Amino acid sequence: MTQKHTSATDASTPINVVLVTLDNHVNGAIVRAEKRLVHDLPGIHFRSFAATEWEGDEKSLIECREAIAEGDIIIVTMLFMEPHINAVSDALAARRDHCDALICCMSAPEVMQYTRMGRFTMDSEPSGPIALLKRLRGTPKDGKPAATGERQLAMLRRLPRILRFIPGTAQDVRTYFLTLQYWLAGSEDNLARMVNLLVHRYAAGPRAVLRQIAREQPPIEYPDVGIYQMEGRQRIVDSADGIAEPEEHSGTVGLLLMRSYALAGNTRHYDAVIQALESRGIKVIPAFAAGLDARPAVKRFFMQEGESVVDAVVSLTGFSLVGGPAYNDTDAAQEMLSELNVPYLAVQALEFQSINQWRDSPMGLMPVEATMMVAIPELDGATGPMVFSGRNRDDPKRSFDMSPEMERIDRLADRIRKLVTLRRMPRSDRKIGITIFNFPPNSGAMGSAAHLNVFRSVLNTLTALKKAGYVVDVPPSVEALREALLVGNSERYGAEANVHATISVDDHVAREPYLEEIEAQWGPAPGKHWTDGRQLFVLGKTFGNVFIGVQPAMGYEGDPMRLLFEGGLAPTHIFSAYYRWLREDYAADAVLHFGTHGALEFMPGKQVGLSDKCWPDRLIADLPNFYLYAANNPSEGLIAKRRSAATLISYLTPPVTRADLHKQFAELRSMIDRWRTRDPRAHDTQLMPLLEAISAQAERCELSHSATPERIVDAEPWVGELRTQLDEIETALIPFGMHVVGAPMSSDERAETMSAIAEAGGAKEVDPLRLDKLLASHDKGALQAMLTESAVAADKAPELADRLCDAFENLAKECELPALIDALDANFIPPVSGGDLIRNPESLPTGRNLHGFDPFRLPSAFAVIEGERQAKQLIARHVADSGLLPTSVALVLWGTDNLKSEGVAIGQALSLIGARPRFDSYGRLCGAELISLSELGRARIDVLMTLSGIFRDL
Repeated sequence: MTQKHTSATDASTPINVVLVTLDNHVNGAIVRAEKRLVHDLPGIHFRSFAATEWEGDEKSLIECREAIAEGDIIIVTMLFMEPHINAVSDALAARRDHCDALICCMSAPEVMQYTRMGRFTMDSEPSGPIALLKRLRGTPKDGKPAATGERQLAMLRRLPRILRFIPGTAQDVRTYFLTLQYWLAGSEDNLARMVNLLVHRYAAGPRAVLRQIAREQPPIEYPDVGIYQMEGRQRIVDSADGIAEPEEHSGTVGLLLMRSYALAGNTRHYDAVIQALESRGIKVIPAFAAGLDARPAVKRFFMQEGESVVDAVVSLTGFSLVGGPAYNDTDAAQEMLSELNVPYLAVQALEFQSINQWRDSPMGLMPVEATMMVAIPELDGATGPMVFSGRNRDDPKRSFDMSPEMERIDRLADRIRKLVTLRRMPRSDRKIGITIFNFPPNSGAMGSAAHLNVFRSVLNTLTALKKAGYVVDVPPSVEALREALLVGNSERYGAEANVHATISVDDHVAREPYLEEIEAQWGPAPGKHWTDGRQLFVLGKTFGNVFIGVQPAMGYEGDPMRLLFEGGLAPTHIFSAYYRWLREDYAADAVLHFGTHGALEFMPGKQVGLSDKCWPDRLIADLPNFYLYAANNPSEGLIAKRRSAATLISYLTPPVTRADLHKQFAELRSMIDRWRTRDPRAHDTQLMPLLEAISAQAERCELSHSATPERIVDAEPWVGELRTQLDEIETALIPFGMHVVGAPMSSDERAETMSAIAEAGGAKEVDPLRLDKLLASHDKGALQAMLTESAVAADKAPELADRLCDAFENLAKECELPALIDALDANFIPPVSGGDLIRNPESLPTGRNLHGFDPFRLPSAFAVIEGERQAKQLIARHVADSGLLPTSVALVLWGTDNLKSEGVAIGQALSLIGARPRFDSYGRLCGAELISLSELGRARIDVLMTLSGIFRDL
């Protein structure tokens, strides 16, 4: 059969090809691919649109929707986030039956269903070849894919060969698989071949003549797991043999890159990081893995025979180690990183804003960036978030390619060099700076921290460091340590503590790079804090190779949060000088901030994703920062983590005990007891003075109660309400004593804590000593029997028993001092969720790197149930007091409270409104849905919520 002749006019037939995807990483490759395509298809118009542009640029969304409406062949990839899906789903639905082909892949199921390619649609029941797609995707469980990336890619390559000779719909399915292959290996060549194939298969109407011009070519295959090379003809190779050793080799760092960026030639930001590290004598292994699971690259290039061959790993991907925007497998990531056992840093390339917008922003990263690029990697154990690149809209030629942010990259390289040096340095040579706090100043608070006996804990730390091989002069007692630090030569200088070093005003003026900003706030050097007018005082003392210093006053003790939220502020002269002295004069190899919490992380600057204009970044600079932090306060711990590049090491909060009643509360209970044992024959005039005395005492105790009854006959419910409040106060749990790092709980303390955990799990009136004996005996059967006796449902008792056994075992471990030693060795510190130990015993054992909540899991199932219970109590109380249902309620969402309770306040708000959490197709919480009024059984209650600054930034 003679092939129909096509003319140049035919080849010029217009055809619009539209790509809608998550970001702009392939934009440069698409521009280059279009230039190649027009050689054979002069009428082609190939445009791409990035969902990350839409939130801040309404015009780009409008243009995208217009392009979809006019698109002949439309390709949609990487749309997972609900706002992105909602922005274009109606446009895709409207165009689906009027374009030549609509190919939706690697997106949420609600997007994939729009696929229409010939006779193949994705919204029909899978059968025959179409069912192969279901096998490829697998069945997700708990938000995780069923098949590994390697297995999926292998299947993806085999299927087109299998389907090649099967007629009918199988050819459309084959084309779908080939499109996936082209996209996943998205080089300039493959993008051009992808468009050629789709035009060849689906161009219709007046564009059908183009089918004879466009031709199918197989995808060019690249290594799934490999190495990126800056130079040479082959940028993507499967071996690290070609990586040269630096002349002065000071360590090795593994970089994790996005394969898609490397294939698209969008790599200037990667090149800049590699060059910065190599210029500091560090060997760099830039590795990638196909898909969103970096473990194959880690195992192949960063480990040999189960041992690490790198000194640190830095992820430049912006995603979890195992996962991407649709899911993350933190358990798998933690297992891999623990096996690797080196510092793991995750730094950010801006996707949702330009580099210019970030520089000008007081917040830094946008909330979606902070969630995807910071909070999710923190669940894996990542530290040191830092912006290292973004798109520069001032450069029209490269406005869609990543541009390196060189100042940030230099800071990153300096920090990595210090970490690598610390890891390789013998312990006996290391100089460690321990910083204790003094807040509020001038009030005897020097050396204090939340729930922590600082001096006893510091002494235990010094002893552990000495045993580990550090050069330390350990004081003979806590009293000797306290005397050396707080007294020493303080009288001679008129200082608050021992003066270890002085910094002359001339030296400070000559060396302080930000002097002008400090003087604008605090006047000429040396200012008024810790100075005699001629020199600044560094308070502290050395104990061998360990310096224990006192963090200077921040200058805003009356209103410390001003530092975070008011522009133009600066630390005092001595605050800046202290950290400069620690870095440059003392030349510390690492700093350990001791206890919750100091002021460094609250200094002025962006909230997340700091720049060189931000004071925490200026002060800590490249110094490795480790922070001993209370396990029950992850929200403020995250501020230290994200703003001062701290690795957190959690410490246990004190054991809990019953509050009991004291002073005026005990007197009130005595009065109530007298009321309840009153002579029933007593006249009202005799009883009224007692009733009035109870009311007055309740006022002094600040207990809420309704007006004093005017008649004795009405008094019993009123008195009963007061007694109920007293019972709640008496049985409330309060911290008892202070925690000492390196000292485990006593058996009595542990018994009280375990009974509190049991009661938080639903048990009633637990005998602490009996529970302790059962846990020590490891008799789970007897333990479950005891729990069912204590009102725990039989089907819940095994789970609670397992939880109690784990908590009992973990409370007996001493993990904090070993974790401090590990951190100072620059090893990986496993992550853990913080919060209230009683409600969240999974925060045990301590000595781990605190992270916040999984933003796709808040509120938790428990928090929704507990929030509903609290909402019902609130409504019942209002009805009892006023006889009416409340119409509106105001709530404040606090960061610490919601982390401790897993979002109970959010659950309470949802219940009041009459709503429940809504989950997307990946099992991620993505919003809320209203409960019908018939099911709710009452009117909805308006809720006004205000957020604390910390909650906002979580």
